[in-house]
Amino acid sequence: MPGDPASPPDAVVVSVGLGARFLGGVEDKDVYPIRGQTVLIKAPWVKLGMALYKENDLDFVYIIPRSSGEVIVGGTRTEDDWYPSPRPETSQMILERGLALCPELAPPEIRSTRKPIVDDVLPQVTAYGCGLRPARKGGIRLQTEWTEGVGGRGKVPVIHNYGHGGGGYQTSWSSASVVLELLRDALETDAVPVIV
Repeated sequence: MPGDPASPPDAVVVSVGLGARFLGGVEDKDVYPIRGQTVLIKAPWVKLGMALYKENDLDFVYIIPRSSGEVIVGGTRTEDDWYPSPRPETSQMILERGLALCPELAPPEIRSTRKPIVDDVLPQVTAYGCGLRPARKGGIRLQTEWTEGVGGRGKVPVIHNYGHGGGGYQTSWSSASVVLELLRDALETDAVPVIV
């Protein structure tokens, strides 16, 4: 019966990000992290987002105001760095670059009297963030693989969907549409009787 936990699956969708490197049966060694770090500050007077990116420079700077009055200041892109926590020296560098791009990060009362420095922004910091973006050598893996013997069922389609790097959010809807199409095709193929 479909949905019965004891029933073998009709299909499996693998959307596990970095977990694809370690997940039994997948163990894709081409998966690696792109580490990113940000600083969140309280600066409700900042209304305009901005970014500066230099080609071939893995560190870049961006300012993203939120409606809550907080501002995301970022960031970094360091390939194959598995360290899961914010590094203080990186946070310092992010604030230096952020302030150089957007001096408005500092409170208006400071900017009205002198050029702001990072120490002027530190009291406004509300959080330090760090994330590992799941990338893959060779690009996104978005394909169907047929596996034998899953739960005694025979051939089962496994739809792989991972390795989006820093573009996971932006590509989520289109990737989900492709996964659905692959899944439909696989289940229709599986439903066709094979005459031997």
